[in-house]
Amino acid sequence: MDQIKKVLLLGASGSIGGQTIDIIDEANGKFVLTAFSVGNNWEKAKELLERFKTVKHVYVKSFKHALKLHKLFPHVKFYFGKHGLASITRRVNYDICVDALVGFVGLEPAVIALKRNRVLCLANKEALVAGGTIINDLLSKGKGKLFPIDSEHVALAKCLANCDSKDVKRLIITASGGALRNVPLDKLNDVKAEEALKHPTWKMGNKITIDCATMMNKGFEIIEAYYLYGYPLDKITVQMHDESLVHSAVELNDGTLIVDYGKPDMHNPIRWALYEGKCEYEVLKLKSFSELKDCHFHDYDPVRYPCTEIAKHSLLEGASKMIALNASNEVLVHKYLNNEINFLDIAKNVEIAVNNTKINTHPTLRQVKSIDKRVRKAVE
Repeated sequence: MDQIKKVLLLGASGSIGGQTIDIIDEANGKFVLTAFSVGNNWEKAKELLERFKTVKHVYVKSFKHALKLHKLFPHVKFYFGKHGLASITRRVNYDICVDALVGFVGLEPAVIALKRNRVLCLANKEALVAGGTIINDLLSKGKGKLFPIDSEHVALAKCLANCDSKDVKRLIITASGGALRNVPLDKLNDVKAEEALKHPTWKMGNKITIDCATMMNKGFEIIEAYYLYGYPLDKITVQMHDESLVHSAVELNDGTLIVDYGKPDMHNPIRWALYEGKCEYEVLKLKSFSELKDCHFHDYDPVRYPCTEIAKHSLLEGASKMIALNASNEVLVHKYLNNEINFLDIAKNVEIAVNNTKINTHPTLRQVKSIDKRVRKAVE
């Protein structure tokens, strides 16, 4: 009989968190939710605790909410505050950590889970962007296992499993271009956040949706692919694709394309990660993308999407540059969502922040936190 896997779900109140719970529900007892985090959404915590009697540990951001919940659920241990996420990840007994946190806050729990030799299902892009060297060092020492929760990287894993690495010409990461893909360049600066949040094919949280509009998410995904699969930057390319039906592809030296094709739905990547890649799936083998009659493809334009280019340059220069990339982007996206800056100010100021950061190719976690804090202060 298969072992029942205990799950720690970080970011249970978000889009990925909710869909992870769907997969746990459908799994007929193969997974059990033992702990979760919800940030400020204490009402979501109450709802989940009423549903899942197996949960004994919960993180909420504020002490006030922790106290309120503890009165309702006295048998549950609550974590809160600045060090609460690290504490729950360090102390709870779990087999799988699903890191669906948004932003830099997801890095430390990811590192802790790997150090504890746990399975890390990583939906937090920022962890690999800001801490890829640390995470890969841990994995190279045999600490834990990492499975991405990301449609593009799960797609790449599926495609790469169906070919020999020596035959790979390039990895192809697809991109929809986000909500603003048809807005003329000279009109982009005037676009308000409400418009940029209307993604044409995916329903996601606000931060990632703005990252799709700037295509910073593609820059992040290139960095992630570099760390996850070990291919150099010149073998990782972007292909614009309107319908989000091709999630990524691998081109072989003979021109064959191995393609992951399907409806845009995050349940499948989450399922793949939770089952550690041991679930059924199909890939297509094509001579050309033109064989997919219901799909439209376009060339990637580096001028239109400077954030992707800044991310690529940051990867070439070293870890500290990617920490600055992520930190400045988080601050600036927040400002844009609050209508404090214009759309094009994001890329402009990210570039300044990256250029003003000294190169450090292998920072410790303490140094990563220090660089992140310093950049945020400067950008503010």
